[in-house]
Amino acid sequence: MNEMRVIRGKSGTNQEGTSAHNRRVMIDALRLNGKLSRADLARASGLTKQAVSNIIDDLEQDGLVVSLAAVRKGRGQPSTPYRLVPEGAFAIGLQIDRYMTRVIAVNLLGTVLVRAETNLPPGGPANGVRVILDLVQQVRKELAGIAEHLEERLVGLCVAMPGPFGLASDNDDQWMMAAWQSFPLLETLAAGTGLEVALQNDAAACATAERMVGAAHGVDHAVCLYVGYGIGAGLILNGELYAGGNGNAGEIGMALLPPTAGRPERSPLEHRASLASLYQHLNADPADPKLHDRLNTLVSKDDPAVASWVDAAAEELRWGVQLIETIFDPQTVILCSSAPEALTRRIFDAIHPLLPSIANRRGRALPRLQLGMTDPWSVALGAAAEPISRAFDPRFSAILKTRASAGGWNVQP
Repeated sequence: MNEMRVIRGKSGTNQEGTSAHNRRVMIDALRLNGKLSRADLARASGLTKQAVSNIIDDLEQDGLVVSLAAVRKGRGQPSTPYRLVPEGAFAIGLQIDRYMTRVIAVNLLGTVLVRAETNLPPGGPANGVRVILDLVQQVRKELAGIAEHLEERLVGLCVAMPGPFGLASDNDDQWMMAAWQSFPLLETLAAGTGLEVALQNDAAACATAERMVGAAHGVDHAVCLYVGYGIGAGLILNGELYAGGNGNAGEIGMALLPPTAGRPERSPLEHRASLASLYQHLNADPADPKLHDRLNTLVSKDDPAVASWVDAAAEELRWGVQLIETIFDPQTVILCSSAPEALTRRIFDAIHPLLPSIANRRGRALPRLQLGMTDPWSVALGAAAEPISRAFDPRFSAILKTRASAGGWNVQP
């Protein structure tokens, strides 16, 4: 392989008891760089060549990587490159918002294979979860038609929804989905799908999507400021998603802002700058299935009501960016949103000029603020990456062997 090639990857450790982390490091390096030799992987991770060889052998036996034809470079011995096997694992990401739900299925590379969406019915989670289970079943059926050995390789499902989680709340206000959080959602989904089910907030899921295919790709320290129905920050610290002690890290939308002329009391950031606040400002029905298109039309016509909201929201988000930079010192802050791209660009432009902060220094490699994804599917895509990460864990071998013995399918080395 090319010795001068710059290879991106995280550091592994040669200490005992760290095989799960090292497997993730190998997979992450192959995802970021494509095909790599064992020597490339050793240089990228800092692991010994023997440690890399052991991990690659295990991953190859599990069907997660495959060797390619040997490549001769110069007079040295030819090296064998390896790449990820796209069909080595599949996962499902599920986004639940107040009025809609999206389901997405991806392979080991994060390639979207199937997706579906629908509005949630009235009646809260008791009615909504039935619709969600039907939608997940629809996606699995479509996926089974294109993915061989799907059930043996389907590693799980992750739900992304607005946080914060676990707070005591007596009412289901328009920003917090308390009814869904008090509902046994994960248990119901696990029973209805037979899959392992995990939960993360929508901002964290969006940050994962940015790291996979967006502005945070290859960046070790980034914060994604997500403007959705509420507001949150997805934290990528030292190349890893940081969730906090209770899964609520980055809930910047809950930060209380001082009173203003029009607001005599302190109020959370998301009450002033989220899409829910825009819908309230426009007296729009957030359950309207055509709302996304209506917003696009209003932006294209320079609607004064939208413009006034953008100016006010940008003022508050400008403070949010400065706060993020002060606390986390990221390489960059990425503005993401489920709003139409034209509206998100208006918000992005209106946030500038940024407030002075510790990030305002010479020699920056990345802008202080970047425009990230405005794809409404980005949250579901990021959620699907969470169960994929479980495929990197050594216990995946045991899962495969158990399923193979039960179903008569043999894992091919």
